[in-house]
Formats: sequence, C-alpha cells, structure tokens
Amino acid sequence: METEPEVFVTKIVSPSTTRNFLLSTTFFQNGCFMVITEGQPRIGAVSIAISASNKISTAKVIPSKYDSIFISTVAEKVSSMINGISLVSLHSKSQLQLDDMKAIMEEVMNTVNSRKYEKQ
Repeated sequence: METEPEVFVTKIVSPSTTRNFLLSTTFFQNGCFMVITEGQPRIGAVSIAISASNKISTAKVIPSKYDSIFISTVAEKVSSMINGISLVSLHSKSQLQLDDMKAIMEEVMNTVNSRKYEKQ
C-alpha cells in the first residue's frame, strides 16, 4: 500500500527585518524536499545533500546568487538529521541578514524535529 508524502507549510516572519518567508516541506521515506521562498512561491537556488554512513555529500544543482553557504548548510543539516536525502530550494529577493538566517534555520529544525517525533 502506497502512502502520500506529508506536506508541512510554515510562514516565517523575521521580526527584525520584516521579511516574510514561506517554508514548504515534503517528507518521503528516504528524504525530504524543502522550498524556502520570499514573496511569491518560486524555485530558486537548489542544493542537495545525502547522508550515508556518517558522511554527508553535498552538490549545488542551481547556484545561489546571494547565499550559497547558507543553502548548503541547511541541506547538510537536514540530511544529517533525517539520515537521508535533502533537497533544498531557496529564493530570496536580496541577501539574507543574520536574523533572517537564524529564523529560517530555527523553523527548519523545528519542522524536521516535529517530523522525527511523529514517526516514533
């Protein structure tokens, strides 16, 4: 019996910069796909990471204009947390500020952690 992938959608508001981001996450048996977007839903820079036997491999599918290290870090962190494949897309209108990155990463971790606890 096949099951549908689960989708979580969370609105992130970064209080110090007043920028709004939408985080959409779809979980699968062997990984997840995350889309982080500012404004209208769009596919942006894409990074993929896979965790296998305590080693994480990362590749940039579509390079980021502003935040390539951040998107790679998100993909690596999620991949290590779920022990699988993480595909992350980030679209932002301008370079992210530190407060934006903190808010996004916190919401990503909360989403992945809530998924882990639901499976137990």
